[in-house]
Amino acid sequence: MEKADKRCAIIRAALELVAEHGFHGAPMSMVSEKAGVAAGTIYCYFDNKETLIRETYGYLEGRIVETVTKRYPGDRPVRERFLHVGEALIRYYIGSPLEFRFLEQFHNSPFGVEHRRDKFMGKRGGCDIFRELFEEGVSQQVMKDLPLVILFALSFGPILTVVRDHVLGFVILDNTLISRTLEACWDGIRR
Repeated sequence: MEKADKRCAIIRAALELVAEHGFHGAPMSMVSEKAGVAAGTIYCYFDNKETLIRETYGYLEGRIVETVTKRYPGDRPVRERFLHVGEALIRYYIGSPLEFRFLEQFHNSPFGVEHRRDKFMGKRGGCDIFRELFEEGVSQQVMKDLPLVILFALSFGPILTVVRDHVLGFVILDNTLISRTLEACWDGIRR
C-alpha cells in the first residue's frame, strides 16, 4: 500500500470505528487493524489518537466545504444562499451517514467544543462561508440581529436533528420535505 493510501485507510478506519463505537470504543489498535496496517505504522502518520481525530475531522470539514461551495450562488440574495447551504448540508449528511455520525460525536465532545469556540471567536482560518452568510444577513437586516451562536443553533440545530431522524429511520427526507424544512429554518432566523 502506498503512503497516501495508508494514511487514507487509517482516516477511513478511524471514521468508521468512531461512528460505530465512539471515541473511547475506537482504540488505535482497532484503527490500525481495520486499516490493514501494522500497529506501529499508524504513528508514522499521526502522533497520537487526538491528532488522528482532529485530522479526520479536518478531512471531513474539507469535504463539507467543498460540497457547500459547489455551485454556491454568491451573487444571489442571502435567503437563496442560506437555502443552498442548508440543502447541500442535508444531502451530504444523508448521503454519508457514517460521516454524519462521526461529526455528531466530534461536535458533542471536548474536541468539538474547542473547535466551535475558536470558530465563533474567529480564531480558525479557512473558508467560513457560514459566518460570512450570517454576518451579511444581519447587516442587511434580513436576518434577526442575534449572536452568531444563536443563529447557528436556530438554523443548523434543526437541520442536524432532522438529518439524525432520517438516518435513524424516523422520517424520510424527500425533496419536498427537505425544501419545507429549510423554509422553516429560514423562517426561524429571518426578520
